[in-house]
Amino acid sequence: MTTTFNAQIKTGITQIPAEQWQQLSLNDNPFVDYAFLAALENHDCLEKWGWQPRFIVLLDEHQQLIAALPMYLKDNSYGEFVFDWAWADAYARQGLRYYPKLVVAVPYTPATGPRLLTHPEYDANTLRKELMDAALHYAESMQVSSLHYLFTTETDTHELERAGLLLRSGCQFHWQNNHYNSFDDFLSTLSSKKRKQIRKERRDVASAKLEIELLHGRDTKPEHWEVFYQFYASTFRRKSGYATLTKSFFQALAETMPNQVILVLAKHQGEYVAGTFNLLGGDTLYGRHWGCSQTFSGLHFELCYYQLIDYCIEHKIQRFEAGAQGEHKLSRGFLPTTTWSAHWLAHPEFSKIIAEFLDHEQKGIEDYISVLGEHSPFKKSGDNT
Repeated sequence: MTTTFNAQIKTGITQIPAEQWQQLSLNDNPFVDYAFLAALENHDCLEKWGWQPRFIVLLDEHQQLIAALPMYLKDNSYGEFVFDWAWADAYARQGLRYYPKLVVAVPYTPATGPRLLTHPEYDANTLRKELMDAALHYAESMQVSSLHYLFTTETDTHELERAGLLLRSGCQFHWQNNHYNSFDDFLSTLSSKKRKQIRKERRDVASAKLEIELLHGRDTKPEHWEVFYQFYASTFRRKSGYATLTKSFFQALAETMPNQVILVLAKHQGEYVAGTFNLLGGDTLYGRHWGCSQTFSGLHFELCYYQLIDYCIEHKIQRFEAGAQGEHKLSRGFLPTTTWSAHWLAHPEFSKIIAEFLDHEQKGIEDYISVLGEHSPFKKSGDNT
């Protein structure tokens, strides 16, 4: 294989042939699928909120895509879920400019996935280095303050650390399917207290006479997206946030990713009252968005967790990632999992200060996960209750 690469910047994934993008090693991750990234661009989800696509691509001598990096120029830190507002404030206090910056990530998506995308017929390590070098060169040429890789895989994290970037750890809560045969089989592995708690929450939903519908994208209709979007937007209104994704974005995904989109809706007395949006990729199910028009005891847990755990067990899905943060997930069978990001800062003194901060922060994350492990909801060895 050739070792001559032509690096280019694309201001949108739609400037890249879809069939060539899909030939890269995407690890069955739905968020780096061409359809997902294109839907963000095509349905008004990016630039009005400060996400300007600056995709790096590597082409061979035949102008065929052999590697890519989903990168965005940002003038804010909204929708990233790796919080650096304190860094921006520190820059401002010194009269320095933190924005714009470059972010290698999937917008609004706190889910680990590949960022250094390579063609399987080429040497992956060589291509990753070329991508990282091209990103750094672009960052320097643009005179941005920093370059950030968010929610990186173990492989990408290792390569970024070797390249000299600063690593930052975080914590999420993930559910693992330990070859369960049924939801009751899963419950049997929990302590008696946690098992009773979950059963009560599910009984509360049943006693409220709520009807639950689980639909794949291929089964949805426009009216489903109309009502779900109202739920989705209402969540942000209550939290003083911004509904950055559009209704047409969700509808587009249902059409272009019909087997991966999973919509769970609840009805009460014939009217939809709540819903969750989820995406399936390979051996992992990703819970993404929730909203409701009425409150019912246990309904959030039923739609966001239990219905989807049931789905994973039935379809032998190995892992369920239910989104960022949330210690309340622990008692429902979701265990703490370390997430990673990698950072380059142009200012040498700030880079040193932030490196010291990250070292201290990582020790805190490790201690936090260790403490959480002492409160595992699963039975201790020898506990038969």
